[in-house]
Amino acid sequence: MTQASWFSLQGLAGRGGAMLEFGKLDEQQVLSLAIALEEDDARIYNTYADALGASYPDTARLFSGMAAEEDGHRHRLIELYRSLFGERILLIRRQDVRGFIERKPLWLMQPLDLEKIREQAETMEADARRFYAQAARRAGNAAIRQLLGDLAAEESQHETKAGALGDEFLSAAVLRKERDMQRRLFVLQFVQPGLAGLMDGSVSTLAPLFAAAFATHNTWNTFLVGLAAAIGAGISMAFAEALSDDGALTGRGSPLLRGLVIGVMTTLGGLGHTLPYLIPNFQVATTLAIAVVIVELLTIAWVRKRYMDAPFGLAVLQVIVGGLLVFALGILIGSA
Repeated sequence: MTQASWFSLQGLAGRGGAMLEFGKLDEQQVLSLAIALEEDDARIYNTYADALGASYPDTARLFSGMAAEEDGHRHRLIELYRSLFGERILLIRRQDVRGFIERKPLWLMQPLDLEKIREQAETMEADARRFYAQAARRAGNAAIRQLLGDLAAEESQHETKAGALGDEFLSAAVLRKERDMQRRLFVLQFVQPGLAGLMDGSVSTLAPLFAAAFATHNTWNTFLVGLAAAIGAGISMAFAEALSDDGALTGRGSPLLRGLVIGVMTTLGGLGHTLPYLIPNFQVATTLAIAVVIVELLTIAWVRKRYMDAPFGLAVLQVIVGGLLVFALGILIGSA
């Protein structure tokens, strides 16, 4: 990334308030900003370590080691600042400097994405190296120039150091274990509630939809029945899931998020074979709705095989048999 792109002036219109220009910072301001940056980066790494400690202890140790290195940089910067400017450090943060790069708050993401976090750590080190290299070129004081240049060189090697820490803490077996854990959390927090919602929405709405279709042969009325059934089932499933488990012991994550996932997927499962009844022709609408049902059931069977380790043949048999029974029940009641 070039200096021009890193300290980009784009997108700043309308921020309001006075902002500092990086090129016009004096040496006291540069050191103050460097201290604040090291504090921020150490805090981010420690946050990652705390958040990952329970599920990914080895990666948590990696980030604790990186935070310790950032603390070491901060101590050296503060010692030099104290010798030159005294005890009072200027309050300058990255958001006070025009166009200065901002950190994405990945630590707020749930569940945490290990790959994105590691990628951000690499980006943070590269950004720090560029900052120190540019600041060192502008420094007139020999001690400041030397320290900033040393930190730029250290940051350029930090990726290697991070790799060494990774080799120490993150063996192939550990990475495989963490990927398995991340997959398990993804299945627990998203796939399971989503699959349950899709199954309920796709199967439970078949009976009222096709009962209304064959009882009235009116596509609009059938659509209204299917729409009501899909939305009603989605609301019911969302509340049931959100109130069933707070996720503290099971590791299934936020109950509100799970409720949202299962509610949306239940509604979508019911809407899939309802939407064809917007077509005025009853025969065409019914044929298309049946085709959609088949696709839905096969999709559910594939998800069960992909994430729940169920044999595809058995998954197809279970889903289709249940779906066909509900489908036949709806037609039987509607034709009575």
